[in-house]
Amino acid sequence: MIVDDHEVVRRGIAEVVDRSDGMRVVAEAGTVAEALRRAVLVNPHVILVDLRLPDGTGIDLMQQLQTTAPSIRPVVLTSFDDDDALAAALEVGAAAFLLKSVRGAEIAEVIRAVASGRTLLDERTLTRRRADHEDPTADLTPSEHKVLGLIGEGLSNREIAERLGVAEKTVKNHITSLLAKMGLQRRTQVAAWVAAKESSSWRAA
Repeated sequence: MIVDDHEVVRRGIAEVVDRSDGMRVVAEAGTVAEALRRAVLVNPHVILVDLRLPDGTGIDLMQQLQTTAPSIRPVVLTSFDDDDALAAALEVGAAAFLLKSVRGAEIAEVIRAVASGRTLLDERTLTRRRADHEDPTADLTPSEHKVLGLIGEGLSNREIAERLGVAEKTVKNHITSLLAKMGLQRRTQVAAWVAAKESSSWRAA
């Protein structure tokens, strides 16, 4: 069963599933309420659930299905690669997590695996993903990395601009960008982060 509020998405996935040996789509729904009604009627083995629905979320739907139809195995289908959403889905029984950008063959493979009883999403997966993304500077540009280091040295915006040979406004733009990417709000937090990083590196050495 496919639950997504975009008919084009549902039709595309249904075509992939119906072309696959041993699988067929037994129902479609575009809202949480519609999905709850139809899931009880058709009792699918697997349900593909979009996280964003007009009358709630895929998390809400999966949570209610745990009570009304616990034998159904949910697979999250989403456009957003979000570890928090993945964690929430795990808590309500999701067996797998699929991005809408995956190839059709991958969707079929995941559905088949989940239908056979396998769980592709577990706490170890989430922990490993978070460990892979634990460096808040991973997405910084080379210029932002330079500004980060100079903030750590205690330089002012004007001094950083002079050191790099750019306008002070450019430095401010870099700082605004790196704050957003690192999940910080103030320049002082950046300086504190650099100091803590250097301290931990020194202890490790």
